[in-house]
Amino acid sequence: METVEGTMKDLSVFKDGRFDTIVHPVSNCFIDDVLLVWKEAFRVLRPGGALLSGFNNPDIYLFDLETSAATGKLEAKHSLPYSDLAEMDQRTKMKHMQQGTPFEFSHTLEKLIGGQILAGFALTGFYEDHDKLGDNALINKYMKPYLATKAVKPAG
Repeated sequence: METVEGTMKDLSVFKDGRFDTIVHPVSNCFIDDVLLVWKEAFRVLRPGGALLSGFNNPDIYLFDLETSAATGKLEAKHSLPYSDLAEMDQRTKMKHMQQGTPFEFSHTLEKLIGGQILAGFALTGFYEDHDKLGDNALINKYMKPYLATKAVKPAG
């Protein structure tokens, strides 16, 4: 196994068709442009290769989770798509950076799922799941906070 540090939006260190499978866990929430991820994943997969991708249900970003945890009620606060950078005041952004807390971004379903199709993938699987760890216990009552897809790069 080889470890390479970089960004999922730019996989230029890898040649076209290098991988048979890409496992892409819930990480899109840490980048601003998910379409670049799908394009790069498509490029580095061999024909017939699969992208297994998990991501947050974009609707979870509607809620103020800190207030909701304190009150025990979900309260809608944010518009979608959500961005920490757009929603946070400067002091909160600085606190995030000092603590090493990553900024989060939601993406529309059109970009999360439709973006894979736009990149050239054929979707062959879709799955929704509850939060098994309980971090989103309130959300679990109303919807499944995680989504996953299996997308295949067409052969030839």
